[in-house]
Amino acid sequence: MSDMPPLPRRWLRIVESARHAEAIKGILDTPPITPRDDGLVLFAEIGTEQLLSCLVAIKSLHARLGRGRVALLDDGTLIGSDRALLAHHCGDPEIIAPADKGDVPLPDGPGWRALSTLLDRRNSEYWLWLSNDSVTLGPVPEVAQAIALNASCMLPGEDAVEQPKPLGIFCRTTYPEGPATGDVTARLESRLARIDRPDWRYVRGDAALMGFAAGGPGLRTAAAFRAGIEQFASAEELSETGAAQVVANLLLASEARTVILPSERYRHSSAAGWDADTSFLRFGDDDRHADGRYAEASQIAIETLHGR
Repeated sequence: MSDMPPLPRRWLRIVESARHAEAIKGILDTPPITPRDDGLVLFAEIGTEQLLSCLVAIKSLHARLGRGRVALLDDGTLIGSDRALLAHHCGDPEIIAPADKGDVPLPDGPGWRALSTLLDRRNSEYWLWLSNDSVTLGPVPEVAQAIALNASCMLPGEDAVEQPKPLGIFCRTTYPEGPATGDVTARLESRLARIDRPDWRYVRGDAALMGFAAGGPGLRTAAAFRAGIEQFASAEELSETGAAQVVANLLLASEARTVILPSERYRHSSAAGWDADTSFLRFGDDDRHADGRYAEASQIAIETLHGR
């Protein structure tokens, strides 16, 4: 038996991520996307480390929708060979450089940059934001219908209520014991009742898949939601990705026609596997590579892209 201590968790994640990339390299042999300038944009934030998983996420969803073009937000790490690979596989996508903050009324940082980008550009196109750690396994008719109706859509978060609710009702329902500690999302969500805006609504969503209807509210509205939570959040909390998710949830939940995708088919990796009815999976946990299910789901999607 080895006397060597176990690898630190952060090092183990690097090893697992490398193994995952090796397991899904077949995505590079799948047919490239044929983009369509038809009013739909598939959007993700990407860097060198997420290149292959992002291709799985985008190509598996695009194949099910059969429409749209791709736009990618560079996290600042893409190099020339990455861009050439993306140009081939994603139909010469629009690659958006990290912008100077300038007059953007939202914080900088992961999550916020992507939200600012799509809200600034949703005037005439439907922007469908997906995460790099997602896999589409089956038909997505609810998403396709939302796009056709120009209605925003949301993937519900784990243990989410079924429909958007006024802020006070949401807090009483989801946090009956009052303000919570823990991660920034829970800390902010559990205090939303302090905002005196009866017209604002909330539902716990997930950044794995969010659709922003063309012509919907933009940066000014998002800045108003941010100002609402600013009264009980520190500057450090507001800079975190979880705060960007809360603002995105407020924005989409308060729109008139947002579709909440059915959680029995649009799932999270913590759910017990998947079945023939599963359409979409998100592997967002820190241990997403540990049990091999993420690689397995990705390989199924890759085989589907090959037409097998």
